[in-house]
Amino acid sequence: MFTQNATPIKIIGMIVVLFFAPRSLAIEKEGLKPLDIFEFESATSPQISPDGSRVVYVRNHADIKTDGRYSNLWIVDASGENHRPLTTGHFHQMNPLWSPDGTRLAYLSDEDGSLQIHVRWMETGSATKITHHIEAPSAISWSPDGEMIAFLALVPSTPEPIAKLPTPPEGSQWAAPPKVITDLVYRFDQRGYLKTGHTHAFVVPSLGGTARQITSGNYHHGGAFLTREAPQWTPDGKSLILAANRTDDFQKDLLQTEIYEFSLQGKMKALTQREGPDISPAISPDGKRIAYVGFDDRYQGFQVQNLYIMNRDGSDPQVLSRNLDRTVSNPQWAADGSGIYGLYDQHGNTRLAFFSLDGNHRDLHQDVGIGGSAYPRPQYSVSRNGIYAFPHTRPDRFGEILVGSATSNHDYPSRVVVSVNEDLFKQRELGTVKEIWYASSKDQRRIQGWIMTPPNFDGRKKYPLILEIHGGPFANYGDRFDIEKQMWASQGYVVFYSNPRGSTSYGEEFGNLIHHAYPGDDFHDLDDGVDSVVEKGFVDSRNLFVTGGSGGGVLTCWMIGKTTRFAAAVSAYPVINWASFTLTTDIAGFVSQYWFPCLPWEDPQHYWDRSLLSVIDQVETPTMLITGENDWRTPISESEQYYQALKLLGVEASLVRYPDEAHGIRARPSHHFSKIQHIVGWFERYRTKSRGQ
Repeated sequence: MFTQNATPIKIIGMIVVLFFAPRSLAIEKEGLKPLDIFEFESATSPQISPDGSRVVYVRNHADIKTDGRYSNLWIVDASGENHRPLTTGHFHQMNPLWSPDGTRLAYLSDEDGSLQIHVRWMETGSATKITHHIEAPSAISWSPDGEMIAFLALVPSTPEPIAKLPTPPEGSQWAAPPKVITDLVYRFDQRGYLKTGHTHAFVVPSLGGTARQITSGNYHHGGAFLTREAPQWTPDGKSLILAANRTDDFQKDLLQTEIYEFSLQGKMKALTQREGPDISPAISPDGKRIAYVGFDDRYQGFQVQNLYIMNRDGSDPQVLSRNLDRTVSNPQWAADGSGIYGLYDQHGNTRLAFFSLDGNHRDLHQDVGIGGSAYPRPQYSVSRNGIYAFPHTRPDRFGEILVGSATSNHDYPSRVVVSVNEDLFKQRELGTVKEIWYASSKDQRRIQGWIMTPPNFDGRKKYPLILEIHGGPFANYGDRFDIEKQMWASQGYVVFYSNPRGSTSYGEEFGNLIHHAYPGDDFHDLDDGVDSVVEKGFVDSRNLFVTGGSGGGVLTCWMIGKTTRFAAAVSAYPVINWASFTLTTDIAGFVSQYWFPCLPWEDPQHYWDRSLLSVIDQVETPTMLITGENDWRTPISESEQYYQALKLLGVEASLVRYPDEAHGIRARPSHHFSKIQHIVGWFERYRTKSRGQ
């Protein structure tokens, strides 16, 4: 109430405070909305300058009008100041890399219509395209003197025709010619039907000029088949070190890579020789040793990838990570040659570590990652003086770059220098994530999981629950940001996810509990996790739902084939029939060697016992199938089989097909949020409303 002695000015001031208060006081935060998919940005590939003073990174964004995804380059001081764009526009600009002296930046850009290598002079801002390659270059690296840039590119080949066909008359409009296929791997997820040819290493002057091919032969170079690892220059600038699969049957033996040295004159020397992959070489600053990762292949579903070191000539290979029992990736030498940086996962959390040459390691930082359901392997970089930069994520943080120091002689506390979603997070209330551990009823093994509760959660109420299962199957979830789960939580669902047996980051023995036995006992790990959440008292046991993608889609169908506790299920891009999958997937050689003990016709019963059709007669749960029509990893024919089988059995079912989408359904932002909404929409159809909600 106004007092009698209140002046008109005071009254007006109070009215202003009441009616024109700051938004943070006047408006309550809302949960995430489907269209926020277009608002989210990610910050990836941070490259710190050689002197540790600046970081260039790739800023990825979506455009609501074109329904497309784009990427530009941004730069920020290591202090977090002077944050600004280097490039702009609806282009795809990626793979930034500082020149050795820090004066120039090489990167890939399609701003002129095709993806090519560009170089920017940092002092003036001038930039030029230095390649005009017919096939897009990738995986670039600077020579030590900054005079040359190495890269990988496809060298096309023309297969010998089978049929001799007449030439169409001038002006005629004949049908497109047939695709003639002779390779085992002729299409690949995200890439579509492959051009015939082989990937080779090239070098080009950093000021522009004619590229020169260094490698030769009908083999793929730069890592395992269809991967692209940048060639590594020797310190004298005379040779390139890179991994390649130069076996005669490389499309079948996908993991049989070795480390090679190729001189710029074309001479080749194999530096490793064993059964198993050797990849990601990194040469020491003095040029005397090479670090790399790999393992002795035992054809298991999961094998820990160790960090190795050997002499420059390939002699005296040693395991540096022998005491870790975790997969190490992305090795990079310290500037003083005292050890090697690398990444590894521990209990669903990616860590940056330093491995000394005596085999010990120390963690530098955790929470490395980009976030999201796809859990891609992040990139990091380290300057000559030990300042590092990496993408940082937590369950409530996404789109961040963190800078820290790897050495004790720097008074340099870790700090977030980029946070591209901070403006959106200030307007949105996120779900809260808590970690749990519980015992599996199968063998009392401890299983790690996470519970995401909705915004404005009230523990006295009852909420519907979504069990979300990760794919891989040899992968992991963790305490990372996840857009899809946050979207479901914002619509009033508790979301539970865990790392059942077979998940990575718990050691090789735990990962191989599903070797030649997947799906299988992972059912108990997941079902017991649901019980653990229900016992907490805030979940309505009448409203339990299950979903997952890829391997998570497999386990979704496995769950509903074993229990009727779920009110509805959504299986996204699953494998249903292991025999048909093995003969239609883009990784047939890998699946038949590592996930099964034989080919489908050699032991059809083994394939059938693990197929989801073997338990489909027990399914009563209303089920939706979601798959991209251009998914070559788990082709849509797998979903079609399950959908039609359910229909024949009289089970309520729906099939959602996404045109022009590959595995994961993320190419178009509108398709991404459509997938999220179709999943929750299916659950809403079968949800029983609880009192108190």
